[in-house]
Amino acid sequence: MDPPTDVSPDLAAGPDTSHDYDLLVIGSGPGGQKAAIAAAKLGKRVAVVERRGMIGGVCTQTGTIPSKTLREAVLYLTGYAMRGLYGESYRVKQDITVQDLLARTNFVIGREEEVIRAQLQRNRVDLLSGAARFVDEHTVEVVGEPRGERSDGKRSRGEHRTVTAAKIVVATGTRPARPPQVEFDDRRVVDSDGILAMEQIPASMVVVGAGVIGIEYASMFAALGTRVTVVERRPQMLDFCDAEVIESLKFHLRDLAVTFRFGEEVSGVSVSERGTVTTLASGKKIPAETVMYSAGRQGVTDELSVERAGLEVDDRGRLKVDEHFRTAVPHIYAVGDVIGFPALAATSMEQGRQAAYHAFGEPVQSMTSVSPFGIYTIPEVSYCGATEAELTEQAVPYEVGISRYRELARGQIVGDDYGMLKLLVSPDTHALLGVHVFGTSATELIHIGQAIMGCGGTVDYLVDAVLNFPTLSEAYKVAALDATNKIRALEQFA
Repeated sequence: MDPPTDVSPDLAAGPDTSHDYDLLVIGSGPGGQKAAIAAAKLGKRVAVVERRGMIGGVCTQTGTIPSKTLREAVLYLTGYAMRGLYGESYRVKQDITVQDLLARTNFVIGREEEVIRAQLQRNRVDLLSGAARFVDEHTVEVVGEPRGERSDGKRSRGEHRTVTAAKIVVATGTRPARPPQVEFDDRRVVDSDGILAMEQIPASMVVVGAGVIGIEYASMFAALGTRVTVVERRPQMLDFCDAEVIESLKFHLRDLAVTFRFGEEVSGVSVSERGTVTTLASGKKIPAETVMYSAGRQGVTDELSVERAGLEVDDRGRLKVDEHFRTAVPHIYAVGDVIGFPALAATSMEQGRQAAYHAFGEPVQSMTSVSPFGIYTIPEVSYCGATEAELTEQAVPYEVGISRYRELARGQIVGDDYGMLKLLVSPDTHALLGVHVFGTSATELIHIGQAIMGCGGTVDYLVDAVLNFPTLSEAYKVAALDATNKIRALEQFA
């Protein structure tokens, strides 16, 4: 069933006493949190349903927060960022263990849980513990989990309750997709969730899938010294990013001894006590201690009984929504990874806020057209706006301005001589069409370009601006001067 094409927000002024809540949010990840808090700020009665032990959703428990914390631990303990200054053999700790990495990860997860609980409590949002499933389009059953064994040896039944809501937001997120032909044992053959439960750092690893998650983990383990082989059925990786940036990333991953097998498919994985052997359709065999599958994500909707609410999901368990994040049922919204691309924590937060505002008739502006994209590989990649390939395909003229970290004093100070910042500039209006950053703090630096693009600014601002010295932000001014000098040269020949 397709989402309705008409958009007519509920403008009713008074409280809806016919339901238990004005808004019920299923899932406490980034999208669910922001939807709940936005509605609470509007004076609505709000509740969030979440499973025990999953506060913050996949983002906090198994996805974004753990993986990015793990990355920071890897960077620190391996001394990777400082090797340009102190030599390739430099390490903060020689024998790094999984326990070393997870100590910081578990601490951050615990603190994040506390922050989320406090935010919900401060905004008077009820937190209902259990698994949600629809009874009908306004009613949700919260199925409590068993609380342990009773005196007779049987497991006690968790508390069940039924709640109704005028509006509902589905923010259940996703889980790693597991191909049916692959036998996962969560020891030798794992997915991105299982990787966090590894008992030791493997000496060798095969990563199946060169998407964002696969490449992020491939770079982390390569920095730890693991021999990594990436198998990808497509001819290239991360083709939505700038081609020059991705070529730079591949160069650095190869320098970390990562091997790429593009245009290859896995036909089978055999497992023994000694390790694994991955067989490719081409006949190649790759031995490794561990195989990690990164085969996309599956929407967590299989136990939600969405059909009882009149909803349908696609083959990946995702819900279809309109531009206001409304599903085919007018009062039910869906946000975050469960609706598909871009499936980022940052965009999910904004989707939740917008969905709540639309549900209660509040005006809201969207700047999703200039949302940044961050890839937490080693080194980082981040971009905002168009790529060169997209502008070329659309026949949009542009000029390129580039700044390389090795030419910046700050780049030398932090030991990054490979980073770069690229600006794509309109030669006619001087508007920023795209910003692409590769290297240290790429996911932080991108926001300067994003702000200028979102406010309709031009590259001229960066030319005239005074930026702190020495900083990596100075790369913007260098790249802006590079682009405007090229534009002036072109104008002289016109």
